Amino acid sequence: MECKFEPMTEEHRKEVMDIFNYYVENSYAAYFENRLPYEFFEKFLEMTKGYPAFVMTDISTGKAMGFCFLRAHNPLPAFKHTAEITYFIGEDYVGKGLGEKALKLLEEAGRGIGIEYILASISSYNERSIAFHKKNGFVECGRFLNIGKKKGKSFSVVWMEKELGEQGRMR
Repeated sequence: MECKFEPMTEEHRKEVMDIFNYYVENSYAAYFENRLPYEFFEKFLEMTKGYPAFVMTDISTGKAMGFCFLRAHNPLPAFKHTAEITYFIGEDYVGKGLGEKALKLLEEAGRGIGIEYILASISSYNERSIAFHKKNGFVECGRFLNIGKKKGKSFSVVWMEKELGEQGRMR
């Protein structure tokens, strides 16, 4: 299975939203309670304006395998060097190395636009994502206890951070 990364555009609306809605309905990875309409895709395009945003496509089938992007952590100029990361891999493609490829691409593209730090906001129930980020150089930098609620169940939000310096080490 070979994949290519292409800039996320309007043509990806349906596939991106179908992947995202899978996580809305089946996990705590997406914080929404209910399936979102396809029109919500416009929010993704809006929040990624000026930032790298990609769709991972299976070269042999043309099917979207996932999507990833950076977005502003905070719109104030003091935080222009910090971005939040988002990626969702289609359920059939999880565990095949796409997350690491997406992370490396976003790190490189982020450096190209002056990003020095990447933050990840992760549900405390998403242990697989927490482990993935630790394995890829992120450190836990904060935990907001029981601030989220989905499906009647409270969850904490774990914040993780990665410095994109030459060695990617935290100061």
